[in-house]
Amino acid sequence: LSKGHTAPVLYATLAERGYFPKEELKTLRKTDSRLQGHPDMKGTPGVDMTTGSLGLGFSAACGMALSGKVDNKSYRVYTVLGDGESEEGQVWEAAMFAAHYKLDNLVAVLDWNGLQIDGPITEVMNPTPHDEKFRAFGWNVISINAHDFDEIEAAFRAAKEVKGKPTVIIAKSVKGKGVSYMENACEWHGQAPKEDLYKVAIADLEKIAESLK
Repeated sequence: LSKGHTAPVLYATLAERGYFPKEELKTLRKTDSRLQGHPDMKGTPGVDMTTGSLGLGFSAACGMALSGKVDNKSYRVYTVLGDGESEEGQVWEAAMFAAHYKLDNLVAVLDWNGLQIDGPITEVMNPTPHDEKFRAFGWNVISINAHDFDEIEAAFRAAKEVKGKPTVIIAKSVKGKGVSYMENACEWHGQAPKEDLYKVAIADLEKIAESLK
């Protein structure tokens, strides 16, 4: 997980996999909790890499993938990074590294919602077009609707078949998807809702959960 601020999703997944009790999810970002705002490999069971500095997780994933190649291992490495994160030079150094070493055991998922904490990515430090840039760096590129599970599954299957180059899945998403007042609103990137808006968010998400049954 390179975009470490999405740690709550990782924590929920780890709890589902039995790394710690689901009840512990309620301690998120509390003092002395093992579940802080960014993953910590020394404090949280199941976390492979501590994140914080943008681009760090992506670079670590490249190193893990190269290690797998050197050691003749069959594992694959997956990393998730943000579109705003791609404004960091370290991201493109890692992209160049992965292509140079033909890391076809590496898949990067770029969460592309067009927004970051300070506003639209094209206004802060325009890193687009991502598809053309990754191709120029020697990557296989797959673009999908991040909210379509069939497209997600198909993309991962396709990435497994690629030989000789790493794959980036550009996942076009809606920031705050599912919560009416949060969708496409960058101001909710780094703040929690007050009690009244919290209730609205829960109601919105419960409707979605019900529709999936």
